[in-house]
Amino acid sequence: MENLEEKLKVLYSEEEVQKRIAELAKQIDEDYKDIKELIVICILKGAAFFTVDLVKKMKTPIIFEVMQVSSYSGTETTGAISIKKDLDCDISGKDVLIVEDIIDTGYTLRALRQDLLSRKPNSLKIAVLADKKERRKVEVPVDYVGYEIPNKFVVGYGFDVDEYGRNIPYVGYLEN
Repeated sequence: MENLEEKLKVLYSEEEVQKRIAELAKQIDEDYKDIKELIVICILKGAAFFTVDLVKKMKTPIIFEVMQVSSYSGTETTGAISIKKDLDCDISGKDVLIVEDIIDTGYTLRALRQDLLSRKPNSLKIAVLADKKERRKVEVPVDYVGYEIPNKFVVGYGFDVDEYGRNIPYVGYLEN
């Protein structure tokens, strides 16, 4: 997409994002200081940048997993998830952290959480980089939040517009 960066207004600079992720990593390490290993599930594609930077800053031993899920049909969420790429490991009896880029309506994370809880993990927590509370339709317990953001269309640092802009190193937004 041509000139995307020229259209963006900075919401959080690259430095601010990295500082906040370091704070989250420290908090997660403290919460999991007594465990042997943590299964970290990166929700593709948007959370890839956040997850990688987060786990690089963590001291907790991790097993890195990825899932790709969808709850959208066109531009509307269905409330049910379709798993496009499932886990490669059994999470039964394990401590699990879901890492997602954003929570807005809550439908996707609620459905994903219910699916993973049915697999009987020892514990299940959720980390999101961005929480768009204004759009929430269903409540989901989120344990770690990078930022509560306004109801703006965010781009950069994993967030995209039609698959473009994920590699922009900061979080920006497009004016409506």
